[in-house]
Amino acid sequence: MFSALSGCSSVKSFVTSSPLRSQGRVRGQRAAARLAAVAAASGLAVAGVSGTASAATAVDTPQHRGGASATLGGLKTYGQAVIREDGGSQKIPAGLFEMAVDNGGTLQTYCVDVHNPTQKDAKYQETPWSGTSLNGNPRAGKIRWILQHSYPQVNNLAELARKAGADSLTEESAAAGTQVAIWRYSDKVKVQAVDPRAEKLADYLQRSARNSPEPKASLTLEPPAVSGHAGKRLGPVTVRTDAESVSVTPPADSASGVKVVGKDGKRIKTAGDGSRLYFDVPKGTPDGTASLEVQASTTVPVGRAFTSETRSQTQILAGSSESTVSAAATAHWAQKGAIPALSAEKNCAKGGVDITASNKGDAAFTFSLMGTKHTIKAGESRTVTIPLQEDQPYDFTIMGPGGFEKRFKGVLDCKTEGSAVAVGGKAQPAPEPSPASAGGTSGGDLAETGGSNATPLIAGIAIALVVVGGGAVFLLRKKKDPAGPAEATSSEE
Repeated sequence: MFSALSGCSSVKSFVTSSPLRSQGRVRGQRAAARLAAVAAASGLAVAGVSGTASAATAVDTPQHRGGASATLGGLKTYGQAVIREDGGSQKIPAGLFEMAVDNGGTLQTYCVDVHNPTQKDAKYQETPWSGTSLNGNPRAGKIRWILQHSYPQVNNLAELARKAGADSLTEESAAAGTQVAIWRYSDKVKVQAVDPRAEKLADYLQRSARNSPEPKASLTLEPPAVSGHAGKRLGPVTVRTDAESVSVTPPADSASGVKVVGKDGKRIKTAGDGSRLYFDVPKGTPDGTASLEVQASTTVPVGRAFTSETRSQTQILAGSSESTVSAAATAHWAQKGAIPALSAEKNCAKGGVDITASNKGDAAFTFSLMGTKHTIKAGESRTVTIPLQEDQPYDFTIMGPGGFEKRFKGVLDCKTEGSAVAVGGKAQPAPEPSPASAGGTSGGDLAETGGSNATPLIAGIAIALVVVGGGAVFLLRKKKDPAGPAEATSSEE
């Protein structure tokens, strides 16, 4: 089981009464139990060409539509902050995390959702705001403004201190002040920086922030799945990127004859923003699937969100080196009958996962979701939302004709912990995280033990969904959690 980190911190010290300490420990035990249930919900596997569709099953994490994937390293540059709630207070580290990008690159991030543990070595993926707790937050644009106008994007600390009215700023105090300002907008908590200089910076950033639009993805493919008859070009799949160019990796099984081509039918090895890619499937190719991948080296836009399927706290990008980003798309073809293409994406506005099904065959594709029958006529497309509860793990497989399968798994994480979990009417930070998550730093305020003594029971709601042609089996296990929603207090005037 992963060791937990309290918010952006690795702190267990409370400056308050024992009831608050025990309430926080109960909250930490529940978080640990949830983590045990979802620790295996991460990953992406895309099938190559298969002679028969029954052998081709893709496992997708729905919110990852391309971009950077990275591993959380730890809290690297930070100061101290104090959260005040329910008559008590807790001192926690506040500052910049560092992530190692898969296949090369480094990211610097601040965290969102102070009450939720952060898991060391958790795998993170670039995610649109619609798939995170930033969805529906009218202040999300102000968070991006803060990122653009503070450390590390602004590395002239003397000038930043002058604007904030502080005598001076160190990297640590600048990081702490920036994180505190972000928390005030992401979590609406009463939080202050311990260092007076960092507190002045936090106040300046909160006061000055203006709404900025969500940045575009570093790299994505639209749509991520296509289908059609063998003997035709399947697509298009459109490249969306801020990189100058991307390399295109064709299907792994070159012996099948399936190629990635442009509209003119010529094989494509590189592409750019707006390029349209097609799967060229030779006539007579046995029913099956194939995948292509695009990859580029670019700086990820500041303000992009990063989420983890291990229920580790959402991060927001503050800085990026030249980093490797990638995206994949799949194609499914057949000679006749229904030929579905399936993709999924988190929809935090509706509290669930959107399943988009299109049918490029010559017969209807029929399936059932949650007791409702859906028919996608030949040539049509439809999106169905699977409603889920917050923190709910899911793992379901949709099957089509000819052995076609598409599997999706993950966990719904759309709310800040303060709005999703309550203890005694107020959300509390987990009190006993692992010191290993703070970049190997130790000190009087850092935890000395693991995140919880909770038995690793499966918590949350487990969902299993199998859709086979015109029928479905849908299984639910309700979680036993007496906690209800909490309303976090705000430090904003």
